[in-house]
Amino acid sequence: MKVCLAGYNLDIDIISELSKNRKNLVFTPETISAAYARISRSPKSIGALRNEALHEIEKARRSNRKIIFEMSHHSIAEHAVFNFDITGISRRAVEEIERFRLCSYTEKSQRYVTLKGDFLIPEEIKRISLINEFCEIIQLQNNLYKKLFKELKSFKFKKYPDVKDPRSLRLLENTAKEDARYILSLATQTQLGATINARNLEFMIRRFASHQLAEIQELGKKLYQKVKEIAPSIILFYQTNDYDQKTYPELQEYCKRIKVGRVGEKPNAEVILEDYTSDSDNKILTSLLFAVKKDNYLNCLKALRKMNENEKIELFKKACQYLELYDPVLRQFELVNYTFSLIVSAGCFGQLKRHRLMTIINQDYEPDLGITIPPSIKEIKREKEFNKVINETEKLHKKIIKTTPAAGSYILTNAHRKRVLVNVNLRELYHIARLREDPTAQWDIRNIARAMSNEAKRVTPITTALLCSKTDYPEIYYKFFKEYPKVTSVPPPG
Repeated sequence: MKVCLAGYNLDIDIISELSKNRKNLVFTPETISAAYARISRSPKSIGALRNEALHEIEKARRSNRKIIFEMSHHSIAEHAVFNFDITGISRRAVEEIERFRLCSYTEKSQRYVTLKGDFLIPEEIKRISLINEFCEIIQLQNNLYKKLFKELKSFKFKKYPDVKDPRSLRLLENTAKEDARYILSLATQTQLGATINARNLEFMIRRFASHQLAEIQELGKKLYQKVKEIAPSIILFYQTNDYDQKTYPELQEYCKRIKVGRVGEKPNAEVILEDYTSDSDNKILTSLLFAVKKDNYLNCLKALRKMNENEKIELFKKACQYLELYDPVLRQFELVNYTFSLIVSAGCFGQLKRHRLMTIINQDYEPDLGITIPPSIKEIKREKEFNKVINETEKLHKKIIKTTPAAGSYILTNAHRKRVLVNVNLRELYHIARLREDPTAQWDIRNIARAMSNEAKRVTPITTALLCSKTDYPEIYYKFFKEYPKVTSVPPPG
């Protein structure tokens, strides 16, 4: 066996320096795509194919275009990867960027960085002559943020006087930041680093071209401008189209005739389990049998149904006996799905959306759903002042949506809520629970994640036995596996 490192992400400054010294070469990730695309049809070695593509750029590009456009093998574009520094965009725009699940993002956190009040004035606001009012409300929000951060920091330091070490003091300060940020608007500027392969980048640029927000359209154009000369053969379908432009507007128009009654409506609970895989424990356990037995699924299911509950628990234990807290549970857990209706704040959604293996369908932010106020703000008796700024914010929101509904959310805050429909399999829910139910997680999403886990445990009692935070995992594992050898990450109790 031979493994060769064919390439890796390079900083643009390094590429620039290399280009100066090797002017005969064109530096583009297209060569990797072209070489790998020919693997299936050429007897040449991969190394030879890469070398050929590197020195015959135009030939490589023609090959890419033919394979992607004529043969519809779009996956070869996934071998070309780009890194982007994206700065000066709004938190509202980040929600659109991070909808694309097969990309990687790291964003400036409002939990760890003290914000200076930078914000974006959307083009839509400029067009309707509300710039002054927009800026005034943003200033109100930013001023209260600074005040809340200062008071919350002092409050938390006094609440925990024994905390002295620098790391713990920073953690306390960060909790003050994360609670104060609930009054900040979605127009607040941020930055992020993004790693995107060419296939997903093309998809992103095409979707952004048809987006209703000017900021997103501009972002799409700038992304395309950065790559069009570097990789013209693998970014092909990037223009607007009827599917992206018209589907939701026409769907919305059609659905106006459909009356959705409020009779018998469920209360606005933050987490409601709307649907789930029936017979869920048995499906997972049967699939475990299927994986190790040379028989079909139906016979495995019949065998499982003859087992009593204790025998089923023992089967589950065997599957998880050596499960470390950093290990994903087995793929069989993906066969069980849960559909949740959530009502979450913008602050919470900012973290929820990072779990891209879930299916997330969200509405726009809706002031009628109320707001989420951090408990600490109530403790320092600033709830009245918080609500006063919220009221002024919502007055302007009503003005904005009269003429440009899509831009209304820019002025709303991290405290404002939206409805979200989530479909998640149990394997991913284990990951979410470990990360988001942990005491180190932010309190808002921790409450949501815990409620989702509790609902899953109610309908799938056996295979959710280890569903918990990473901090709780050692103790829960020990209690569940008393008679089994402990995994290495689990210390003895006490």
